[in-house]
Amino acid sequence: MGTAVTHAPATEVRAKDPEPRHGPGTPPRPAGLKRRGRRENLAGYLFMSPWIAGFLLLTAGPMAASLYFAFTDYNLFDAPRWIGLDNFSEMFGDPRWRHSVRVTLWYVVVGTPVKLLVALGVALLLAQKRRGQAFYRAAFYAPSLIGASVSVAIVWKAIFSDDAVVDRTQRVFGIDAGGWTGDPDLIIYSLVALTVWQFGAPMVIFLAGLKQVPRELYEAADVDGAGRLRQFWNITLPMISPVLFFNVLLETIHSFQIFSSAYIVGGGAGGNACGPADGSMVYTCYLYVQGFENSRMGLASAMAWMLLVAVALVTAVLFWSQKRWVHYEEGGR
Repeated sequence: MGTAVTHAPATEVRAKDPEPRHGPGTPPRPAGLKRRGRRENLAGYLFMSPWIAGFLLLTAGPMAASLYFAFTDYNLFDAPRWIGLDNFSEMFGDPRWRHSVRVTLWYVVVGTPVKLLVALGVALLLAQKRRGQAFYRAAFYAPSLIGASVSVAIVWKAIFSDDAVVDRTQRVFGIDAGGWTGDPDLIIYSLVALTVWQFGAPMVIFLAGLKQVPRELYEAADVDGAGRLRQFWNITLPMISPVLFFNVLLETIHSFQIFSSAYIVGGGAGGNACGPADGSMVYTCYLYVQGFENSRMGLASAMAWMLLVAVALVTAVLFWSQKRWVHYEEGGR
C-alpha cells in the first residue's frame, strides 16, 4: 500500500499570505509610472500658474482686503482704523442707501423680465426659416456687443436729453414730458430701455434652446387641434425651461451689477453722479460715490459685501424655485 500524501487546502495557504501593500487585487504601481504622474501633475500646475496667480492677486486678495476694510474707517490716504459694525449700522440708517436699494430692485424687477420677453419673442421669430436669417441674427445680436460701452451710454444720454430725438417724437403725439435724462421720474426708464435694447445675448441662448425642441411634439399637437398659443404654453415653455432659468439667473445678476450706463446717463462726476434728484442712483452708483467721491472706502467695502450677500440670496431662491417650474429631459425637475 502506498502512503497517502495529504496537502493543505489552497485556500488555507492563500489565507496565510500577507495582503498586498496596495490593497487586495491591486498591483503596486511601478516607480516609472509614479514619476511620470508627478511630472504630468507638475506640468498641469505650471500651465495653471498664471490663472492661479491672477486669482490670488486680483480676485481673492482684493476680496479679503475689502472684507477687512468693511469693518474699518478707511479713506485711501490714512491707515485703516478698526470700527467693527459701525459701517453697517450707518449704511442701514442712511436714507440715500435705502433709496438706492429701492431703485435697484425696481430696475431688476422691471428691466429683467421685459428684456427676456423681448429676447424670447425675437428668438421665436428667428427660429422660423426665412431668407436673410443669418443677417437678422447678427443685426439683433450686435447691440449686446457694444451696449455696455461708454460711447453707447453717451449716445443714449444724448438721445433722451431735452429737445433730442425722443423729446421731439413725444411732441408729435402731443406729449410734452421733456427729456428723460433730466427728469428724476423718467431717467430710470431710459436705463430700462437701454438694457432691453441689449437683448441679443439671451436671444441667442433662447434660439439655441428652441432648436432643440422636437418637431414631432408640434406635429402631434397640430393633429390634436392645439392652437399656437396652447402649443407655446404646453410645449415650448416646458421644453426650454432650463434655458429660461439660465437666462433669468444670468440677467438678474447682471441687473444688480449695473453701473456704467447709470453713471454716464445720470450725469457722471460733478455733484450729479446718480442722476437728477438721485433718479438713477442704483446701488453700485451710490457705492462708487461713497468710495471714490467721498473717500469712504470702508463704507463702500461694507456696501459691496452687502450686495454680494443679496445677490447670493437671490441666486439661492432662484435655484430653490427651479424645482417647481424647470423641466429636464429625463423627467426630473
